[in-house]
Amino acid sequence: MNDIGDVEAAVAAAFREEWGQVVATLIRVTGDWDLAEECAQDAFAQALDRWRRDGVPSRPGAWLTTTARHRALDVLRREAVGAQKLREVAVLARDEGPYDPEYDGDDSGVRDDRLRLIFTCCHPALPIEARVALTLRTLAGLTTPEIARAFLVPEATMAQRLVRAKRKIRNAGIPYRVPPAHLLPERTTGVLGVVYLLFNEGYAATSGAGLMRTNLCAEAIRLARVLARLMPDEPEVLGLLALLLLHDARRATRVDPTGELVTLEDQDRTAWDRAAVDEGAALLETALRRGRPGPYQIQAAIAACHTTAATAEDTDWADIAALYGELARFVPSAVVRLNRAVAVGMSEGPEAGLALVAELEREGELDGYHLLPATRADLLRRMGRPAEAAEAYGRALELVENAAERRFLEKRLAECRPEQDPSVDRAVTRRRGRS
Repeated sequence: MNDIGDVEAAVAAAFREEWGQVVATLIRVTGDWDLAEECAQDAFAQALDRWRRDGVPSRPGAWLTTTARHRALDVLRREAVGAQKLREVAVLARDEGPYDPEYDGDDSGVRDDRLRLIFTCCHPALPIEARVALTLRTLAGLTTPEIARAFLVPEATMAQRLVRAKRKIRNAGIPYRVPPAHLLPERTTGVLGVVYLLFNEGYAATSGAGLMRTNLCAEAIRLARVLARLMPDEPEVLGLLALLLLHDARRATRVDPTGELVTLEDQDRTAWDRAAVDEGAALLETALRRGRPGPYQIQAAIAACHTTAATAEDTDWADIAALYGELARFVPSAVVRLNRAVAVGMSEGPEAGLALVAELEREGELDGYHLLPATRADLLRRMGRPAEAAEAYGRALELVENAAERRFLEKRLAECRPEQDPSVDRAVTRRRGRS
């Protein structure tokens, strides 16, 4: 009998690393999205008991996929009352061979179930938000609340989008395959959006104890590399890969040995992955030479401004602010404008940045987004207005979900909080009480 704590840790690790592959494989062999997710969940639940009794298998992904596939076959056999169901059982039963993550079920030349899943989700018949959300749910195993927070929409709204997207794929008979080359452009925007948000969730996890989910970052970079090989002449694909590499180059310095968040200005730049920085910069240069700028190339250029600066003081914040202004033409979102406000605050002074933050607050589009009050707080702290900064930090603490970010905000709050201010203490207590 194995220790339950070790088994739970092994199952949790397998979920992070194998969920997308298990679900993608089941969708390929059953064609039923809901059944695939249900059977994958059952397999992980069984793993808790079976691995404790028999030990953790040498290939957890193979064990989970086989167990989930057997479960799907059992369900379909019980429901096999018509010709179509019988055909589904026959297809699944034929797929009883050894687990093969390099399965190639069509002639697209892309030997990757997960990439097929992305292209299926990103069919142009689906709204762009539904394409991205559905892939994050099935590929990354993100929960509906996590995806809703990523899109800044209510959970119920996101749940309905997911249901409608699955129904559309089923009713329209959208095939599970990478389309031929001449159809790739119509799906590229959605596919890149999926990979980008997958990386974002790994780089700054919506919730949980750690700041990062490194397995999601690694998977996003892997998929971006596959896409770059598939579409080598598409500058936005190269721009996305460059962006991910430039961000990931700083991964090891973003938290200290105790897991506490380290700000960009305080990170040890000598510990950044210079090979990743050089590769990202070269990819960006190649993309820009195509003469077709886009949002991922611009974001990569912003990341390059940070990673090529020898010190924090050498950062060209005026250039970054200008790049965010250009990015807003392609992506006119409030989050982009908030990032520009930070850059303006660094280049022109915190008062200028605060004016842009106040404008966003009046519009209300970012209500509920913890980085809006956190940005206000940081600007006020830099302006020498600690009481107002403390109030803003308190509001941010009521909204933040990630434990590492929360501890950082609490530290900042403690630095500027007026003594004996009970309102701030109540904000922190309320936030902790919901965690």
